[in-house]
Amino acid sequence: MWMPTTHTSEAAAALPAQRRSPGDDPPGHIMVVDDNREAGAALAALLELDRHTVDHMLDGRTALSAIECRQPDLIILDVQLPDMDGYAVCAALKRSPITWQIPIIMVTVEGQRASRLQGLEAGADDYLQKPVDMQELEVRIRSLLRNKRRNDQLEQAEAVIFALARTVEAKDAYTEGHLQRLALYSVAIGERLGLSSDAMLALRYGALLHDVGKVGVDELIIRKGGPLTPAEYRVMQQHTLIGERIVQPLRMAAAVSPIVRHHHERWDGRGYPDGLAREAIPLGARIVAVADAFDAMTTTRPYNRVFSVAEAAERLRAGAGLYWDPTVVAVFLDWLRTARALA
Repeated sequence: MWMPTTHTSEAAAALPAQRRSPGDDPPGHIMVVDDNREAGAALAALLELDRHTVDHMLDGRTALSAIECRQPDLIILDVQLPDMDGYAVCAALKRSPITWQIPIIMVTVEGQRASRLQGLEAGADDYLQKPVDMQELEVRIRSLLRNKRRNDQLEQAEAVIFALARTVEAKDAYTEGHLQRLALYSVAIGERLGLSSDAMLALRYGALLHDVGKVGVDELIIRKGGPLTPAEYRVMQQHTLIGERIVQPLRMAAAVSPIVRHHHERWDGRGYPDGLAREAIPLGARIVAVADAFDAMTTTRPYNRVFSVAEAAERLRAGAGLYWDPTVVAVFLDWLRTARALA
């Protein structure tokens, strides 16, 4: 039972029809899950005064079914439910790749520390004790909705950026499947180097987006079947800088943008755009450079013949310490031998 401390259900009915000022954050779609019909209805009435759209569900299974049809922006979830407890509902939502980002406020009886810890372990984003202070609840709702809107905007931006990367790949018939192979090779190297999970995710993103800046390069240059002129090469080099700007809206921009900017640097310092050398080149960029070179050598390109895996491996060894990080090359070739043996 909710037991709001600020208003009773009768007081809620007597309040003005709207309390939100025009300059406030926009309202959201909130689901209240509480088996107490009267208390849940009272809470819903109070939230509706702030122009939120509110659904009141009396049990966990009904709530989960309703969420499959229409996702709320936020869920206020009581722990005590008749069919499945709030922990199970919360855990089910947080396990799903569709609903895991919906913020959940769980409510429990005052003083039950173990209950709060269990709810947070289940994935709850916030926790309130009964009796619920409505002013505090409203502040937490606004904060969580604000964060969700920001995350939604970032997700939309990321979707656009990855769509641009696929557009670049589609421009060049010779690079079909290149991004996925590059991500595979890069992640394999990263795993063998013992990178953290966050660094691995950034590496995968960097591999998939390394050439996204080519969306700003003339298609005739990208598709050209022969060597580029010096002027064309200077234009092509700009794709690293364009790509760096494109990926800035990503939540992982700080980790991904150095890979995008520096994947054409050389170990000897004669690459572009900044002429970085050796360990000054970000590790992710060094990894992607090796993976990119191997894929370019072993797939059909208009400017180069296809090399066998053995030939490409030998060229990587020859270029280690000149073009590429010797350690990264050695790790990749070791993985390649293992992968081919298991194939």
